Amino acid sequence: MSRNAQGGRRTPSIGLRPVKRFKRSTGSTGSAGGSGGRKPRRPKRTGWRRLIPTWRMTLLGFGSALLLGIGLFVLGVFLVKVPDAHAAATAQSNTWLYSDGSVLTRTGQTNRQNVALDKVSPAAQHAALAAEDRNFYNEGAVNVQGLARAAINTAKGQGTQGGSTITQQYVKNTYLNQKQSITRKVKELFIAIKVDATESKDDILSGYLNTSYYGRGAYGIQAAAQAYFGVDASALDPAQGAYLATLLNAPSAYDVATATAAGKQNAVNRWNYVLDGMVKEGWLSADERAKTAFPDVRDPQPNPGLSGQAGYLVDAATKYLTSSGVINETELAKGGYTIKLTIDPARQQALQDSVQAQLHDNLNPDKRKKDAAAQAGAASVDPKTGAVVALYGGVDYVKHYVDNATRRDYQAGSTFKAIALAAAFENNAKTQEGRTVTPRTVYDGTSGRKVRGGKGTPYAPPNEGDKSYGQISLQQATDWSVNSAFAQLAQDTGLQKVKDTAVALGLPGNTPGLDPVPSIPLGAATPSVLDMAGVYATLDNGGKQITPWLVQSVDREGENVALPAHKTTQAISEDTANQVTSMLQGVVSDPGGTGWRAKALGRPAAGKTGTTDDQKSVWFVGYTPELVTSVALFGQDPGNGSQVSLSGVGGIDGAAGGQFPAQIWTSYMKAALKGQSVSDFPTPAGGDSSGATDLPTAPSTPSSAPSTSAPTDAPSTGPTTTPGNGSTSTGGGTATTPTAPPTSQPTTQPTRPTRPTSRPTPTTQPTAPPTSQPTAPSTGGTDSVAGAGASSGSGG
Repeated sequence: MSRNAQGGRRTPSIGLRPVKRFKRSTGSTGSAGGSGGRKPRRPKRTGWRRLIPTWRMTLLGFGSALLLGIGLFVLGVFLVKVPDAHAAATAQSNTWLYSDGSVLTRTGQTNRQNVALDKVSPAAQHAALAAEDRNFYNEGAVNVQGLARAAINTAKGQGTQGGSTITQQYVKNTYLNQKQSITRKVKELFIAIKVDATESKDDILSGYLNTSYYGRGAYGIQAAAQAYFGVDASALDPAQGAYLATLLNAPSAYDVATATAAGKQNAVNRWNYVLDGMVKEGWLSADERAKTAFPDVRDPQPNPGLSGQAGYLVDAATKYLTSSGVINETELAKGGYTIKLTIDPARQQALQDSVQAQLHDNLNPDKRKKDAAAQAGAASVDPKTGAVVALYGGVDYVKHYVDNATRRDYQAGSTFKAIALAAAFENNAKTQEGRTVTPRTVYDGTSGRKVRGGKGTPYAPPNEGDKSYGQISLQQATDWSVNSAFAQLAQDTGLQKVKDTAVALGLPGNTPGLDPVPSIPLGAATPSVLDMAGVYATLDNGGKQITPWLVQSVDREGENVALPAHKTTQAISEDTANQVTSMLQGVVSDPGGTGWRAKALGRPAAGKTGTTDDQKSVWFVGYTPELVTSVALFGQDPGNGSQVSLSGVGGIDGAAGGQFPAQIWTSYMKAALKGQSVSDFPTPAGGDSSGATDLPTAPSTPSSAPSTSAPTDAPSTGPTTTPGNGSTSTGGGTATTPTAPPTSQPTTQPTRPTRPTSRPTPTTQPTAPPTSQPTAPSTGGTDSVAGAGASSGSGG
């Protein structure tokens, strides 16, 4: 170290340079800390750094936003007033109209009896808390985390999906509507804060339990306790209280007396969740939880305004409105709406009369117990618009609450074969030998024949009555509903393509049993009668799909409620639709066709019958150019609701879609189309399939009238000779000629167009089937909603 000349501190002498001084603006130099000095200027922020705020700016912005938010919040609390609870919570009646404006019925009269909280059993109180807001007594009016989640869901168009406190739900029930919007949510927030500050937690819980909607028109826990269990709210046990708490989530969907099998399972799952929550919170002991069984729920009590078909129509329309997001079920129950349906009163009456005359007048449950199992469902749709013009849900809504027109728990049977045809033609399916599938393609109709192609366990479905038909055309396989031929057709087309076509034509993608398995063309899926009417309407409408709709308009206090648009989609080509229609005409026009009874309509008609395993359901879905109607008969045990065979109903040994369903269809269509001009179906581009030149000999025209005890609509006899090769899908060898279907057919039935007695000899002989076959479900039918079993053994 060395000292400087002034005797100051030494500076390092090991190569360190003196600190550079900053010059003053006058040009003189001096110490930065000396007298008259100032800090150096900061270098300017250049480039992208100018876009980044400094920490001072950030802090200032955050503080301003916080103050602004607090100010707005205080302003909101000050400005938003708590409205009159009585005016908002009072339910009114809804008016339901037919398409012509005449009154169908009125519903929605208030069913409410307010009770004090001490009149609600502790178990029921705890169940509601476990289901909706377990921290109710220890939190404020608003769940901030739940509110944020609700806001995000609303912004995404998903609505609020949980997270609201009981206080918020009470405010929504009492002071606001059920509309899912940001405006309503903001109002709910501020009113909830005011209510929480002025009312006790017990009062809020009491108000919530008294204003919540539990389904069956019941507002409040007292009305619900009576509606579902026939007891007062004070007597509810943990099992019953947990069930009522379950209903808060989805009243109609979780009503185990009327819900689908899936809905019932969801209700049980939710019920278990509630009870487990009660245990977790210390409101129910683990031992008592283990002993708790699902409660017995009463059937809905009669509502005079919903008797007959009115209840089914209101129920179907309600499901349409709620599932479409038009209106919330709770808001609809509050009433005040005028709802006009698409139902034509004249056609509705004609459908009811046809079911009565063709089915119920022929039943005698007092003498034949089997007759009590018959449940009819029907739906009629305008194919050009998709409007539902008539609907039959059952004998009487107040006696049988399950809507037979919209239920999805019975297999569709061979009515699904029309979908298989559409899939084959639309996808240019080829046989195992590489030939393009047409109505003239020859298939092996041997019962129990193993399907060729695919992998896994061999699938070999029997035909109806285990009848064999030998070598037959696809047209004849359609007319006579031959399972073995259609099982092969689906394999030739591709099982996934059959499913995709079903969805494109209008079946919901989540239809139970709609799986790409070998039994799919035979109708293992369980769509509703209305679903199948929509599918056939697509065929009737040149391949244009319109989901059936039931509501024309909704009005409340002079304001129209927006309804969803009726989207039209070209599901399949027009030529494919026309080709399938042409083939389905043979089912009716062929004297041996399974739908021959529908020929009595006296105008061009197409359709398909369906008979499922053990004859638990039988169908006929048919159409003219003007109207599509789907009719089904379901076997349901009147005691326990299980699926049972329809054989013996009406004193007939056996059951088939060509019997009662076809007769109901024909009677109704005569009345529904009375006075309308007769029109023809379009001819497919390739010509009418009935004019094919390589079909086997047509069955002979019957010469005797049908017996009233005719057991089946399917051909009753097999071929006169045993097929030479039971494994080919496209012909080969000497063709065997199927014998005529049942001789018990009417003599007045017109003869089907003459078909040549010979067909071209295939250029190649059939080969033996491969050793591996597609995986097959069980050969028996199924009572489950999933419809997992194969629909083998069904036909007609």
